[in-house]
Amino acid sequence: MTPEDRWLLPEGIEEILPPAAARLERLRRDLLDLYQSWGYELVIPPLIEFLDSLLTGTGNDLELQTFKLTDQLSGRMMGVRADMTPQAARIDAHLLKRDGPARLCYMGPVLRTRADGFGGSRSPYQAGVELYGHHGHESDLEVLALMLETLAVAGIADVHLDLGHVAVFRELVRLAGLDASREVLLFDALQRKALPEIRRHLVAWGLAEPAAAALLALADLDGGPEVLDIAESILAPAGTAIGGALTTLRRLVEALQQRWPALPIHIDLAELRGYHYHTGALFAAYVPGQGQAVAQGGRYDEIGQVFGRSRPATGFSTDLARLLLLGTVAQPAATGIYAPPLGDSVLEERVAGLRRQGEQVIRALPGARVAPVSLGCDRVLEWRQGAWCVVPVAPA
Repeated sequence: MTPEDRWLLPEGIEEILPPAAARLERLRRDLLDLYQSWGYELVIPPLIEFLDSLLTGTGNDLELQTFKLTDQLSGRMMGVRADMTPQAARIDAHLLKRDGPARLCYMGPVLRTRADGFGGSRSPYQAGVELYGHHGHESDLEVLALMLETLAVAGIADVHLDLGHVAVFRELVRLAGLDASREVLLFDALQRKALPEIRRHLVAWGLAEPAAAALLALADLDGGPEVLDIAESILAPAGTAIGGALTTLRRLVEALQQRWPALPIHIDLAELRGYHYHTGALFAAYVPGQGQAVAQGGRYDEIGQVFGRSRPATGFSTDLARLLLLGTVAQPAATGIYAPPLGDSVLEERVAGLRRQGEQVIRALPGARVAPVSLGCDRVLEWRQGAWCVVPVAPA
């Protein structure tokens, strides 16, 4: 690396500079206030943990995304967190050990070995909420509603919501008696909506017609909420588990349409994001022009089992830096006070008093010629009629 290139950052690693950093901090505070008003308590997990804990349960899917290193004290492998969801689950199951529902939220940077999509970040500023200890669709709805409120606070407009449910595919696979290798092949083809490939697999495996028809139909079961009616007529006879999953989605749609009647809702029963750890409803928010979801989540029951307590769970996460880029969080107005350099005790007490009142006071430095407005100051501290007075900046 030449001296001229030493300032370059690795691909997918970003830094946030003024004034964007101030906007992100404002968004972070607004969201923490929002989550607190809903009863969600803040947790701050460690940046690094032993791999045994970090990649347990839901974390297994994150192994390729996790930077690994050796702990010089213990000799054990450690990992830098790529997602805070497994950490929150560990905190709920192993440390808090509450009997009833627990509501947790978190915010902080995560690090990933690769970006989710082309040009994406490997160092998102993750924010999310998790609700533990409740099985019903009501907790899914609460988390889903809070996800939409999060996007509203960030000024994200024209949101489109995708809904799915992993139990539909999982139950059809079980009923068809597919082994793990065939399940993987079918899963991959479904994600690509590769109907000819799906049809070839089903014929080659000699599946009975009811099961084969249901699995083939799954790829086409996407569209508006009316898809649920079609899915019920085709899939519900396959078992009560599938009927229960469709009922959950129907209840979520009805509640969402009542609260957000203009919200576009898309149903996709072949959407299996996070299939290996999600157990129920899935949801993701999209905006036009963006191929990747701006926020996503779902149900992942019993994740705490590996930490000693089996707990139902549902939650969502998003990247604050991405919300900042796509949203309309305003830059805080210039409200600083430009004060003279260090002076006598009267001046120093006046400056200290203003800061105690919550004012931003920026001191002038001898020999430095700078306009107060360039520092975000709309007022100056001047000596007038025997007192230090705060006055507006004189027009240029």
